Amino acid sequence: MQYASVFIRIEKELILIVDNRFAANNKNKGNQNKDLVNENVRFPEVLLIGPTGEQFGVMSSREAQFKANEYDLDLLCVAPGAKPPVCKIINYSKYRFEQQKKAKEAKKNQHVVEVKEVQLTPQIGGHDMETKARAATKFLEAGNKVKVGVRFRGRQMTHIEVGQEVMDKFIALLSDYANIEKPSAMEGRWMYAILAPKKK
Repeated sequence: MQYASVFIRIEKELILIVDNRFAANNKNKGNQNKDLVNENVRFPEVLLIGPTGEQFGVMSSREAQFKANEYDLDLLCVAPGAKPPVCKIINYSKYRFEQQKKAKEAKKNQHVVEVKEVQLTPQIGGHDMETKARAATKFLEAGNKVKVGVRFRGRQMTHIEVGQEVMDKFIALLSDYANIEKPSAMEGRWMYAILAPKKK
């Protein structure tokens, strides 16, 4: 019974080791880069470009890999959909570094345009309107759009022209900072207009 227990424990440990290795391999496969490099280039024929742009012509993937080895560089397939696929001899580590650097710069310079909403009423006072206009100005200067809304309650719906005057005055306050992207229009009990920042 003792030997049987030892055997079962060893068997379980072996299964655990195999499972862990299998999980690790799957994780590595998921992290692999999608670029076709070196031994992953397996087309029957490729058009090879040298490290300084010279044309080596059409040859097998194996021959192209040998050529890359002569330069002590890597073989990268830059156009797998072409006929024949186009490969280039490069320093792949340097290439990846440059690609990652460009991606970081693009992300850094990317600006996501948001739509900020400002709500008004037909009876809004001059001071409150100026306060909301200053807030809208900050949104526009940050490169965001502004959705201006005037809400009508009860009998106010019978005097939409009052809300239109409020809308026009508010837009006039922002005329130095915004262009009208969407003119004011009624949507249920709301009148909306969308303003976009002026290009600098």
